[in-house]
Amino acid sequence: MRTLIVDDEPIARRVLREGLETFPDIEIVGEAADGNQALQKIKDFQPDLVFLDLQMPAMNGFEVVRNLRGTRMPIIVIATAFDQNAIEAFEVGAVDYLLKPISEARLQRTLERVRELQDRPVERANAIAKITAAEEQPPKNVLARKILGRVGAAHVLLEPDEILAFQADGELVWIVGTRQKLLATQTLRALEERLEPQFKRVHRNAIVNVNHVRTITTLSSQRWQVTLSNSLQIIVSKRQARNIRRILNW
Repeated sequence: MRTLIVDDEPIARRVLREGLETFPDIEIVGEAADGNQALQKIKDFQPDLVFLDLQMPAMNGFEVVRNLRGTRMPIIVIATAFDQNAIEAFEVGAVDYLLKPISEARLQRTLERVRELQDRPVERANAIAKITAAEEQPPKNVLARKILGRVGAAHVLLEPDEILAFQADGELVWIVGTRQKLLATQTLRALEERLEPQFKRVHRNAIVNVNHVRTITTLSSQRWQVTLSNSLQIIVSKRQARNIRRILNW
């Protein structure tokens, strides 16, 4: 199956590519980082299968599906970081959905469903029509999201109040929880777009939960340090110092 991966996060594309490369009947013909690229590559490569992220800048996944043209439509699998409630709302017509991070067993089940539809063009077209219709009824609980973290092979869903901070270390992002430290499944930028209002960026490498800030210490005239409820200390950049003080009314 000729396959296209569409996701604005390079890490997510790489992880999915590595997972798909273990299946001998999958040929990855390309990747796209946004909706416009996706439409062009679908036109150029005529893939049988498209793994499509929903949240992308400029043109989201729904808009990509709505703008598909041609008589031969690909099979669409939605890849999303939405929590379970949101996924249930979107599961109205896609051949399948995948919750990031994607396990090998889950990917295998998805491909089994995809193979069943390879020679059923009418069902493929109906699925695409239903995905497009789902855009008109966004899930009510999208903002009430849990955050997914990873500890070894286990995945953990965290409530926002259980999270003190997010810290980036190169390509990795760590979740500092009240009980443990976990590996995040998204970049800081992607997390910042979907976090609750109490989470604020204080540095290019850090986002903190302001409800867990206990002290702010002056290091210089334009440089600060916040101490969280677990005694973790994080530097506030010059650019963010004024904003964090205003948020906390300090």
